[in-house]
Amino acid sequence: MASALEGIRVVDMTATVMGPMASQLLGDQGADVIKVEPPAGDTTRSIPPMQHPKMGCAFLQLNRNKRSVVLDLKIDRHLQAMRDLLASADVFMSSVRPQAMARLGLGPDDLAELSPRLISVSLVGFGEGGPYTGRPAYEDLIQGLTAVPSLLARTGSPEPHYVPTSFNDRGTGLYAAQAIVTALFHRERTGEAQHIEVPMFESMAQFVLGDHMGGMAFEPPMGPPGYPRTLTAERRPYRTADGYICAIIYTDNHWRSFGQLVGRPDLLEDPRFADFGARTTHADHTYAFVREQLTARTTAEWLGLFQQADIPATPLHTLESIFEDPHLNEVGFFQTTEHPTEGTLRTVRGPVGWSKTPPTLRRHAPQLGQHTADVLVEMGYDTDDAAKIQSEGVR
Repeated sequence: MASALEGIRVVDMTATVMGPMASQLLGDQGADVIKVEPPAGDTTRSIPPMQHPKMGCAFLQLNRNKRSVVLDLKIDRHLQAMRDLLASADVFMSSVRPQAMARLGLGPDDLAELSPRLISVSLVGFGEGGPYTGRPAYEDLIQGLTAVPSLLARTGSPEPHYVPTSFNDRGTGLYAAQAIVTALFHRERTGEAQHIEVPMFESMAQFVLGDHMGGMAFEPPMGPPGYPRTLTAERRPYRTADGYICAIIYTDNHWRSFGQLVGRPDLLEDPRFADFGARTTHADHTYAFVREQLTARTTAEWLGLFQQADIPATPLHTLESIFEDPHLNEVGFFQTTEHPTEGTLRTVRGPVGWSKTPPTLRRHAPQLGQHTADVLVEMGYDTDDAAKIQSEGVR
């Protein structure tokens, strides 16, 4: 099958998680992603464990379907090679601060002059025009600025703390991939390229406040921000007689069925539980009531009863047990591949199902600078010049 983005060249000068996730999504759909790295390589190359230097586990999961080119942009001929590469590209992604890009002559106006068809994408911490513009941004900082640790403290944590996954980086990467595909579609229809700014703070502020605008959604405000149902300390996995279970007793029908299971057929006559609005207002009581009931049976018993009653419920996984999940294994979510240098790898496939253009694995995550000379020769460079640039880059 033809890949949806076959023939699209993406030059990716991003690092860590946000940009590489976006470009991997494009690469999985057939784009020729050329990952431009500094001589030291992407920092995720150094995250252990690893079989060989600069091939860390996180890098392997984020950089399939890419070619690695190393260029030291402080060297004039490397900077010229970068310009030549961009002239051949459809999309240029960068997470370097815009001021630094402008000093290199790679700002949006420079790029538009270099190639009128080039879509340029700047992945930044903070959007242009505010007091934070130009500051560095990392996962923990954006979690703090979007109130996530405060939300966790509000729901019962002894102190504010960070969610232990890089959901801001990955969430913004999704925004970036969507923006790039939209820009490509616009260019296809009009012939017009454009510059895109994808700010991490604004992206994830929208993400969080989509749940928690609360009374602040109105002008003047009708109350404080926050979604009470998700902010109660009672909203957590339920303890059973022998472990934990995750259950969501959500609709009126769910509550009727649950009332039958726990000997309370009159449950919806209680004004706290009468309808969705009441259960949201009285979220503390709602979750606490369920918690009191579930200690009476084992996890397996409740899972069976909830399935019969059509109440959504699942076991509580650990990082270890998720690899044994029967659904993920049955649908082929975990895949093993043979990397030419790193041996047998376990990876996770893309989650979306496609009837015509499924993602494919065409290239394994590359070694640092593996494709520098090859890409330059493709662009018309002399073999010796390409080899020289490659030898100057990786050191």
